[in-house]
Amino acid sequence: MPPFPQAAREALGDTQLRRNLAHATATIRAKRAAVVAEVPEWEELRRAGAAIKDNTLRQLDRHLLRLERSLTDHGVTVHWARDAAEACDVVGRIARSHGVDEVVKVKSMATQEIGLNEALAAQGVTAWETDLAELVVQLGDDLPSHILVPAIHRNRAEIREIFLSKMEGTDPELSDEPAELAAAARRHLRQKFLSARMAVSGANFAVADTGTLVVVESEGNGRMCLTLPEILVSVVGIEKVVPTWADLDVFLQLLPRSSTGERMNPYTSTWSGVTPGDGPQEMHVVLLDNGRTRALADEIGRQALRCIRCSACLNVCPVYERTGGHAYGSVYPGPIGAILNPLLKGVGTDAQTDSLPYASSLCGACFDACPVRIDIPEVLVHLRSQVVDVRRGPRPHAEAVAMKAASWTLARSGRLRIAERVSAVFSRLGRRRLPGGRRAVTRLPWPGSLWTDARDLPAPPAESFRKWWRRDERS
Repeated sequence: MPPFPQAAREALGDTQLRRNLAHATATIRAKRAAVVAEVPEWEELRRAGAAIKDNTLRQLDRHLLRLERSLTDHGVTVHWARDAAEACDVVGRIARSHGVDEVVKVKSMATQEIGLNEALAAQGVTAWETDLAELVVQLGDDLPSHILVPAIHRNRAEIREIFLSKMEGTDPELSDEPAELAAAARRHLRQKFLSARMAVSGANFAVADTGTLVVVESEGNGRMCLTLPEILVSVVGIEKVVPTWADLDVFLQLLPRSSTGERMNPYTSTWSGVTPGDGPQEMHVVLLDNGRTRALADEIGRQALRCIRCSACLNVCPVYERTGGHAYGSVYPGPIGAILNPLLKGVGTDAQTDSLPYASSLCGACFDACPVRIDIPEVLVHLRSQVVDVRRGPRPHAEAVAMKAASWTLARSGRLRIAERVSAVFSRLGRRRLPGGRRAVTRLPWPGSLWTDARDLPAPPAESFRKWWRRDERS
């Protein structure tokens, strides 16, 4: 993927994408606002969620070992994976050992993060997404662009074309009515559910004291995957652990309201191991690190591990609403992706990752919407400083030169006076009046054009502070 500014510029040129995003995010925002307003203690719930997550992260090793013991006591085989390769290898080995060549999947960010579908395909195992939006993305050879609604960038006419061209047995007379599209996907997936011997899931939460995994979803496909196959493998990020069921109660109030704008998820599935004659008879849990301990070691950045993947920050972000998720180059887009990707991968990994902390206006809407109070703007600024430190070399960058020049200019009143006169001259070249009577500079010569090509520059006042002060003193 190219760096965010380049990818975002291309996305901004797609008018259909912008219309789709604007409609979808506005709808979700309105639903969320309505159900959150019903809860008078919403802010107390947010603070409780943040406190539970922080306390758990401080003793993460203890809670993970407790989770492992609880799972093992209930007949679950626990695997530890340091990175994506180890996690994919575990799932592939389980599939091969049972002669499985097809698996059904519950929607899972963790499995997308590690590229599990592609890794299984390389081993001759086909993974079928069963979430409707994930199926659209998979059939369209596409990438997800939203945490909650992966196909948010597609409208129903586009989905119809994907189904007609990629989904076997689709009626050529299929319309683009949502009910008909959903029925066509249901018919396609039903045979997969009935024939698959193995399923792969993630987990929204893992309760340490009982060894219970929790998946919340809206379509029922998850419930089918969790109950019908013989073998169930769950790939779970180590940050998903919560100590007790009482802690879980807080998040089951925060998550549905923040994500889908519902008071309660239509399907909340919990399972605590193997039960003879009921559900999967072999269960595995892969506890995934993949950079999470790196994020945990960052005192400011570790709050990103509170994230419950609700996507509320995406739906209020003015940057995401205009560029969509593909510009972020990751399964985690939007404000949370802008901090989570550099934290998991490490700053300095590549230019694309290093560009993400700058993919924000720092307006703070994401912090206000976050149900677990992740201060995303604070972490963005923190990561920007890390990017600057990593890029610092024997030759100063243009940004560093500009800062040095500004420091030199502001250090002496005479220099500042000259700079004010120069800026007044140049600003007249591109100054114009904007709606509302506001004046701005819309075009400057290089290097000022690097700024004015992307945004307006407030026009300098007709009278400087110095002139006003001298005039006021005389009067």
